[in-house]
Amino acid sequence: MLKIGPTTLLITALVGGASGSAVTLLLAPPGSDPVAQHDTAGTAANLRDDLPTFARAVSRVAPAVVSIFATQTELGPPRSTLPTYPGLHHAPPGAAASRTGLGSGVILSPDGLILTNRHVVQDADRIRAVLADGRSLALTLIGVDADTDLAVLKADAQGLPTAPIGDSRALRVGDLALAIGNPFGVGQTATMGIIGATGRGELGITSIESFIQTDAAINPGNSGGALVNAQGELIGINTAIFTETGTAQGVGFAIPAEIAIEVAHALVSQGQVTRGWIGLSGRSVTPELAESFGLRSARGVLVASTLRDSPAAQAGLRPGDVVTRIDDRDVATVQDLLDAVAGAGPHTALSLEVWRGSERILTRATTDTRPPQAE
Repeated sequence: MLKIGPTTLLITALVGGASGSAVTLLLAPPGSDPVAQHDTAGTAANLRDDLPTFARAVSRVAPAVVSIFATQTELGPPRSTLPTYPGLHHAPPGAAASRTGLGSGVILSPDGLILTNRHVVQDADRIRAVLADGRSLALTLIGVDADTDLAVLKADAQGLPTAPIGDSRALRVGDLALAIGNPFGVGQTATMGIIGATGRGELGITSIESFIQTDAAINPGNSGGALVNAQGELIGINTAIFTETGTAQGVGFAIPAEIAIEVAHALVSQGQVTRGWIGLSGRSVTPELAESFGLRSARGVLVASTLRDSPAAQAGLRPGDVVTRIDDRDVATVQDLLDAVAGAGPHTALSLEVWRGSERILTRATTDTRPPQAE
């Protein structure tokens, strides 16, 4: 609480630790005892030393988080309806208009590999990064993966700071989370929250989803930036928010570092990510869905449709079937099925356990190459 009176300033702060007690600092009015003032100042300094801080965690990774400016040339007259915000430029009348979007990115290697979201750089003609130390670097696009909304960029540079990588698989609900990026173009900013959930899927954000959910504030401009643990290690790439206002409302989503780094390696080495595919669409079975459809089990993937001549169709799968197992992996959700099929890669024979009503069916499907997502 901050209270300003005629002669005093009263500040109440929460002190970290097991007690969680509050302490009140009273700034003496003019003419008070100078010795008492000195003691109060010393007490304040000691309290500052005891307060919890994540400055060290932020300082480990912040130099490797960049602002990304992606400029797209638009043919035709400039659009007067575009909002004004930092980084947006309008061309003079009669000239081609340029539109610059703002996002964030994370430096992965000293020689300039940078990871960000695909939607940050999509359709851009020119891309540049501004480092935390103010340097500006031109970037080239190495590759994109539409299924995860990730992109890898390259700067012609050496000796750049890199983000230490944490273990996103070890995250627990309630762990501390720090989001670092450039929200609204105000400059590099760190916000704090906790891990609200892991493995979030079926959100309709990307084709392949296993998001980390956090209430650390993520706003426009944060996309592609770092989600960091208390040790200052990268655990995710901030990607999306659920919002009714266009700004943070405590429900943000980040791609786990494990997935992001794997995708980055594939894009750098192959120019694309190759995944397995069997050509079916479905829904995760819930108790409500099981009751509605009279399903045997409240787990698995209810097949909604299969593509003609797809591996799933060739394996005999039909709408209404429930897939419960692939090879030695239980399938409880759509994400489980995607992980098993995509992770197997193309041209791989998979054993499927399927329930058709009360009948258990064992069949095999040979994966094909997952087709690229439509733009």
